Amino acid sequence: MSPGEKIEALQKQSDNAVDGVRCDWRMLAHEHQKPPALTQGGGPWTTWLVLGGRGAGKTRLGAEWVRALARDELGLRGGGTIALIGETEHDVREVMIEGVSGLLAVHPRRERPVWTPSRRRLEFKNGVVAQTFSAEDPDSLRGPQFAAAWCDELAKWRYADACFDMLQFALRLGDRPRQLVTTTPRPIPLIRRLIADPATAVTRAATQVNAHHLAPTFLSSVVARYAGTRLGRQELDGEIIDDRPEALWSRASIDAGRVSVALPLTRIVVAVDPPASAREGADACGIVAAGVAESGHAYVLADESGGGLSPAAWASRAVALWHRLSADAIVAEVNQGGDMVRAVIGECDPTVPVIAVRATRGKHVRAEPVAALYEQGRVHHVGAFAALEDELCDFGLDGLSNGRSPDRLDALVWALTALCLGPKGRPQVRGL
Repeated sequence: MSPGEKIEALQKQSDNAVDGVRCDWRMLAHEHQKPPALTQGGGPWTTWLVLGGRGAGKTRLGAEWVRALARDELGLRGGGTIALIGETEHDVREVMIEGVSGLLAVHPRRERPVWTPSRRRLEFKNGVVAQTFSAEDPDSLRGPQFAAAWCDELAKWRYADACFDMLQFALRLGDRPRQLVTTTPRPIPLIRRLIADPATAVTRAATQVNAHHLAPTFLSSVVARYAGTRLGRQELDGEIIDDRPEALWSRASIDAGRVSVALPLTRIVVAVDPPASAREGADACGIVAAGVAESGHAYVLADESGGGLSPAAWASRAVALWHRLSADAIVAEVNQGGDMVRAVIGECDPTVPVIAVRATRGKHVRAEPVAALYEQGRVHHVGAFAALEDELCDFGLDGLSNGRSPDRLDALVWALTALCLGPKGRPQVRGL
């Protein structure tokens, strides 16, 4: 049954039946909420790192994992003592223990453990004990010892490294101590260290996978508003998003200029950076559209770039975008192909004006004045263009960190150069 079908079926059942099914985690769990067997390298894991968006079910996962440990369902011998660590003492109590997806809520009434807030202890009926700790007090982990631990929202911990390090010394009971980390990611060194650790199994989940359990208004307003933005990719998609220190662009400047609609535009161009080859694994074809308003501010309207496109395919895509936006011209780099570039565009539609541009200087030199327009607040992205923005914020003196060609960036640079960096009228772009 799909999640929606399960919910519909549960609505027809008695309270006792619903309570039983609600606590049957084997039936309800998403794939990302099931413990991995091995790390990506094929070995057993010590740390299970769950990077998820808001509402992706991380808290329920953590509570169910601890419940399974307490019931000895995971074969973790020596699991009589478990550590529960949250950002603050308040978060541990209100989210991990007493929250709607916390440890008390995931148990049927007859199996519910006894929670003693004054002692910060959760005692299960079989004698297993879970102790709670605040990440604001790393030294509280000196002395106790555990067979397992659940760390919630580790990326928000004030003393993340110190607290996590103290926990490692305390995980010394049983045959193989393990720890679960559930968090919305942030680009902190500890998260990166855990991802790189061969003893870590990493699971990722976006908010959307748990949509059936979220308010429709949340999905229609919050998700729609932030999807694709830096904040949305972090908080909704569970991605680690940061800037390359020496990059020409910053996500802050892009986000600051982001808009939902453009002002009336006086000129629109579609810029094309053709690849040298269409074979698999070759560079992508950069296709970016932008326009300029009377104020001189530019608006990035579309990114139709793609890999593995034949000349006929990328020309057809660029021409279709030109028609859709009622653009004034296609700006095409002709270093790769010269007359061929004009010819394939002409074969798709001979009425399309083509402005040929040729690169005579390096990519970084061509990109610098365009990046300066962003810093001046003169460029606005109409919506979000995740792949394009990733290239911009990863482009340094030596190009992209992965060594690939910045094809989307190149097309953007040609478009904005044509619109903003030449005299009014026909863009002066030759020689860039």
